Amino acid sequence: MAAVSALGRLKWISISVRSSFWFVPVVLVLVSIALALGLVEIGEPANRAMAKRWPRMFAAEAEGSRAMLSAIATSMITVAGVVFSITIVALAQAASLYTSRVLRNFMRDRLNQVVLGVFLGVFAYCIVVLRTISGSGEGSFVPAIAVFTGLVLSLIAIGFLIVFIHHVSTTIQAAEIARSVMHETCEAIERLFPHEMGLEAEQPPPPQAHPDRDAQWYPVPATETGYIQSVQPDSLLAFAVEHDVLVRMEAVVGDFVVEGRTLAHIAGVAPPDARFVRAFNALYAVDGFRTTDQDPVFGFRQLVDIALKALSPGINDTTTAVTCLDHLSALLQRAAQRRPESPYRAQDSRLRVIAPGPEFADLADLALGQILENAEGNTVVLMRLLRVVEDVAAVTQSPARREVLAARVDVIEEVAHRTAKSTHARRQIDDAIREARAACAGEKQGQPPARGVSAG
Repeated sequence: MAAVSALGRLKWISISVRSSFWFVPVVLVLVSIALALGLVEIGEPANRAMAKRWPRMFAAEAEGSRAMLSAIATSMITVAGVVFSITIVALAQAASLYTSRVLRNFMRDRLNQVVLGVFLGVFAYCIVVLRTISGSGEGSFVPAIAVFTGLVLSLIAIGFLIVFIHHVSTTIQAAEIARSVMHETCEAIERLFPHEMGLEAEQPPPPQAHPDRDAQWYPVPATETGYIQSVQPDSLLAFAVEHDVLVRMEAVVGDFVVEGRTLAHIAGVAPPDARFVRAFNALYAVDGFRTTDQDPVFGFRQLVDIALKALSPGINDTTTAVTCLDHLSALLQRAAQRRPESPYRAQDSRLRVIAPGPEFADLADLALGQILENAEGNTVVLMRLLRVVEDVAAVTQSPARREVLAARVDVIEEVAHRTAKSTHARRQIDDAIREARAACAGEKQGQPPARGVSAG
């Protein structure tokens, strides 16, 4: 059981480390200190040999070496402060223009972390090497190789500064943010739904997988308050087998749980005791924020929030909303082609875990519903919503999923006809509705998507 709990804890630590801004800089600082100590310990014979072979690069006096390393260290810590300030400004701008939920993507951006770590690392390197330079004149000790390496590292840091400025100016653009969220969410979809949907009908779970109708269910309360970031299905299954119980998850990844409220129900011979509750909760990683690692719904949520912010009266940025819909279309198409995983987990023909996952209908409603409510009278956005439905319906082989999309067309039609601002707009929307309904009827299977609608 300890190994099972450790897996969940390691998963939580992995998510926290990747979401933190400090881990990579700390590692680079420690590596820089180790490099400085290692080069200093190379020894005087090696330093003299290098100075004799390449005197212009390695034959430096103590005073000159101190001055150079001091200048490098001072400039590096100054630039590190500038880098941090630029990052904070970018975070504030992203929060005000888009949504605060994308801030964690900036915090997880590996290049931002590496650049800060490079400047802090070069600073730490120079300080350590500077401390080892002693004396003056003939009796001085100058680790020539370490000093020259400090010069090289400072030149490398300049290159990182140029890359960083370009990177920040790119990543705060709406299209780049949407693309980043989409790729991260696509990876989560493929992890959770690894199998593509075939033409065969979806099979129901075997009869023995259903629990006994007379089973006594006992609630398992949560011991923490926050969002469920992850839970390991294999660990949950092993836990259920070890305790000979059936687990029915009531809160899934991405849900907000409150301490003392029901996290899951178990069917067993006795109510869970305090030790059981603690061990069960250890399988879950709960924190104050959501991540997309096991929660692709959160990726949809971020894109929808950006679109809603763009459609707000104070911003009224139709192009950004259309950009988000394009990326939501890509996510829905990916989800529409994946086979839903069974919520039932059994071992030795005995049902052990009931773990419901996100349904396609929920994803479609999240991706389209709120944006539709805020797009009344916006012909471009309404037509793009219909194009999303058309493109997704054209790639899915599931009649049930096409029915879900057809229902969305009906809602879009109702809103569009009620809020159309001109006869021309109504005519455009009617044409788009016909195309979307044809796709939902299965008439466009395998056809390439039609020409897009311009937001300009």
